Order: sequence, then structure tokens, then C-alpha cells
Amino acid sequence: MSLLSRLARAVAGAAVNAIRPRGRGRGPTTTGRDDGPRGPVGGRPGVRVHEGPLPALRHEARADGRPDPGEVVWAWVPYEDDPSRGKDRPVLLLAEHEGGLLGLQLTSQDHDRDAEQEARWGRSWVDVGSGGWDARRRPSEARLDRVLWLAEDAIRREGAALDESRFAHVLVALREHRHGA
Repeated sequence: MSLLSRLARAVAGAAVNAIRPRGRGRGPTTTGRDDGPRGPVGGRPGVRVHEGPLPALRHEARADGRPDPGEVVWAWVPYEDDPSRGKDRPVLLLAEHEGGLLGLQLTSQDHDRDAEQEARWGRSWVDVGSGGWDARRRPSEARLDRVLWLAEDAIRREGAALDESRFAHVLVALREHRHGA
């Protein structure tokens, strides 16, 4: 290959890399930590931790193309230790609230194995099983100690809906966690 051809190929590759979104090489199902500074766009409060009481929670998943309680969606969720950074992750929606939606972040990591350590850090998890939100159908857990408020425009896409019995299981665990039962 001539020097000119190699130079043209290098320039083209650099141009592609410059316009490719960072931290999203495999799309929203990435399991790697995305440390890119992709917080709320334009100063909108896209996702924040909800500190107050919870409204009535009930399964209302409808196949209408809109995010509903009982559905798992994908959203950019800020890291706890650095809210200016975060990653796309699945979120189980719990209720509509104050012009947005409340939800619990999901993970495919198994926290049953490190439950004591997680408890020391104040984190609590409940199994939700697997579903269409994860392309590899890995079992997921919902984080109970960190309820999120999401603006509807912070939701990137729908993943799937939990069936009513699994949703009810999560709600029981959430109530027990919040009320110390």
C-alpha cells in the first residue's frame, strides 16, 4: 500500500472515531463502565435521586410506545460518587411522579454473592429475573436503596415489561427496605 493510501486511510479512520459517540461502542447493552461526561443535555435535570415518599405504585405497562410503570427502559444514570458521569442502564419504572417517572436501576451483576459488603455500603438489591431489556437474557437485580426520578425525555428506549407478579415482588422488597421490615 502506498504512503498516500495509508495516509488517506488513517485520516478517514480518525474522522470516523471523532464522530462516533464515546463510551457506546456496543450500544446500551454495554457491560463496561462508561466514564464519558454524558450527563443531562442542555442543563435539563434528566435523572436524579428521589428522596421523598413514594406515590401509589402499580403495574400499568401498556404496549403504547410510551414508558409506563412496570416496564424496563434504558436511560443514562449518573454514578453515585460522581453525578457528572454515568452510563446507560436499564431502569424498572415504578410510577409517574412530578412530571416524570420513578424507577430503580437494574444490573446483571449478582449481588447475592457480596450481600454483606453491599449492605455495609448501604446498598440493597432484589432479583427480578431476566427479560427483553438484556440482549443476552442475563438475570437482573433492582437496586432498592436508590430510587431515581427520570424526565420522560431522559428515557432512551423501552426494553421490555415485567410481568405483574415479578413487579409485585419488587414492590414488596422495596417497601420492606424503606420501612425496615
